[in-house]
Amino acid sequence: QVQLVESGGGLVQAGGSLRLSCAASGRTFSRFAMGWFRQAPGKEREFVAAISWSGGSIYYADSVKGRFTISRDNAENTVYLQMNSLKPEDTAVYYCAADKTPYGSRWYLGSDEYDAWGQGTQVTVSS
Repeated sequence: QVQLVESGGGLVQAGGSLRLSCAASGRTFSRFAMGWFRQAPGKEREFVAAISWSGGSIYYADSVKGRFTISRDNAENTVYLQMNSLKPEDTAVYYCAADKTPYGSRWYLGSDEYDAWGQGTQVTVSS
């Protein structure tokens, strides 16, 4: 069973940067697309970014495009989310997730394509 552990969250001022990491174990990491999602208080979980199993394809939510960068290191079984120019509306618990299908082609379609989730890491952006 795959395990995902996020780290790197914290408190930052608006305009600042954070880098989230998600370490994976229990599954051949390089075969699966990975995604980042977030959930703010009182709101539904929303998609942030996703990266294909090879890293060759990437998809971002419009709200973070140009500010966030997703990447992966298959040798280290880790996916990253570099967040720059942070805004107060980015405040949320951030979760990484693993695609349910090896070498899947539907990873960009949303949370229903993911079957493993981390515990989340809090990101708070002050104004």
